Amino acid sequence: MPYATTDDGVKLSYQLRGDGPPLVLLQGQANNHHWWDPVREDFDAYRTITIDYRGTGGSDKPDEPYTTRGFASDIIAVLDELGVRRAHVYGTSMGGRVAQWLAADHPERVGALVLGCSSPGGAHGVERDNDVRRSLAQPDRVAAERALLELMYTPAWLATHPGPHHTVGDPDMPAYARRRHLAASAGHDSWAALPAITAPTLVVHGTDDVFNPAANAPLLAGRIPGAELRLIEGARHAYFEEFRSDASPLVLGFLATRPLG
Repeated sequence: MPYATTDDGVKLSYQLRGDGPPLVLLQGQANNHHWWDPVREDFDAYRTITIDYRGTGGSDKPDEPYTTRGFASDIIAVLDELGVRRAHVYGTSMGGRVAQWLAADHPERVGALVLGCSSPGGAHGVERDNDVRRSLAQPDRVAAERALLELMYTPAWLATHPGPHHTVGDPDMPAYARRRHLAASAGHDSWAALPAITAPTLVVHGTDDVFNPAANAPLLAGRIPGAELRLIEGARHAYFEEFRSDASPLVLGFLATRPLG
């Protein structure tokens, strides 16, 4: 398994697939690269690069504060290891928050940017409501896990797709790393940096996403110069998997007209 090492000595596991221009795929909070397994082949026209965030998968798991901006620096360490000077970036959920910092802090490294089911965070972001929070915090773990699945997918999808589901967390993460990821995502606030993003940007969101409310999508699109907004009707948080037949062609079409050069 290949690794890159960050400036602070953390080993990061990364995975490569396909040929063509590089495309970084960034998953959600407390998840490893398997988040992308159900749809990764859709992007085989690209050389897809996935990374296990620190705290997940095959990467080191230091018990210290994590931030979305720090995760973006980790992605740069992987690109440097691979000799990739410029890549397209597609981030979903917390991965979209990380992608915002990649584009804001390292504009020369990002070609086109796709932000899926993401948020600017901070005072300007729209938070999930208290009913959603309570459903995830209930002491019955089976019920809490079911609640999370129903935030990710529609009941009709779950009835015919019993799993395993790769979007509900890395099962091998230590509890402290889960807490560190939660704090990183909760502490995200890119509002002031968003107008500085120069990458061509597509914002995608499911209309029925209440886990990361769909109201965040127009906030991002309105704050990033020239950004395009596309909503997928009826989709919940894992729009990219359940509504794959709509989402993947949408992203591929956007990238196809914006070559890396």
